[in-house]
Amino acid sequence: MASPFLLSVPDEAFRQSLGPLPAGVDVAVWEMQGAWARDDVPDIVVLPYQRELEALPHLRDLRPRLIQTQTIGYDGFGAAMAPGQVVANASSVHETSTAELTMALVLASQRGLPEIIRVGPNRARRWHPSLADRSVLLIGYGGVGRAIESRLAPFEVELTRVAGRRREDGRGVVHGVAELPRLLPDAEIVIVCVPLNDTTVGLIDDAFLRAMPDDALLVNVARGKVADTAALTRHAQLGRLRLALDVTEPEPLPDDHALLSLPNVLITPHVGGASSSMGPRMARLLHTQINYLRAGQEPTNIVLHT
Repeated sequence: MASPFLLSVPDEAFRQSLGPLPAGVDVAVWEMQGAWARDDVPDIVVLPYQRELEALPHLRDLRPRLIQTQTIGYDGFGAAMAPGQVVANASSVHETSTAELTMALVLASQRGLPEIIRVGPNRARRWHPSLADRSVLLIGYGGVGRAIESRLAPFEVELTRVAGRRREDGRGVVHGVAELPRLLPDAEIVIVCVPLNDTTVGLIDDAFLRAMPDDALLVNVARGKVADTAALTRHAQLGRLRLALDVTEPEPLPDDHALLSLPNVLITPHVGGASSSMGPRMARLLHTQINYLRAGQEPTNIVLHT
């Protein structure tokens, strides 16, 4: 008979989303707004969505076999982790939804939907740029980047891919980030989906924006700190560039921030992964992690092992 297995989840809705679990798996609801109240140690602790860094201090005295995030990003975790803790991220959960939102931002911006909504269809009858035949620079080529690439394919764009280092794959060259000064001047649409780390903080700075051509569209679905907000604001106020941002710094922006009132800026409230597909995909990932651990195997998606 298998040993008892304890899974900690952040709320009752998450518990319900898991569906039937294997025999011998017990589930405890722990919102992580205080200390763990049981004597036994959970095998897996699922962090609350978008409250990860706030919750991590409550784990300092616990050594679960796995700490599972509900996000792909895990920036800021290192300083908050205790020795001996293992963290897995939610790769496979959010890539599709984030790519969908990216396409929505691109298409809405290209075809003038914010203007049509703002002034009404009878006053917004003018031509807008297509997505077809545009040169698109995709910066970041992990799971989200590849999901965006596959969704761009039917739109007949000229796609240039950029990652941390230059390499080649079955589809051709993936350029290195060091090549951006040469690539940006030819990009009519720039999509940024890099992870946040020491090399990407402030990647979108004044020089980056000045290198983009007039009327180009910048889409940021990465993290707010990837961009210099002051530089974004200056270039948007000049009217030379268009912005579509799912992330900002700070987040949310103050209600009176200049970016919120500019007609060439479209902002969504960091909802790339927030769709109906998240629950079922997160449940599938948790079932996989439970099965691996119960079988004595290493869980998937490990990103930190302190």
